Amino acid sequence: MEIIIYLIPIALFLGVVGLLAFIWSIKSGQFEDMDGAAWRVLDEEGDDKP
Repeated sequence: MEIIIYLIPIALFLGVVGLLAFIWSIKSGQFEDMDGAAWRVLDEEGDDKP
């Protein structure tokens, strides 16, 4: 039962790290263009294949 003394702070720390990473990704514009990458894959103009 003493292990819970260590697990609760570790879980809270990892939760805060995940939340900070999510907030950073929102502020840096990671989710601005959700469809752009999907359309770039289908775009044939950029292909330089012989």
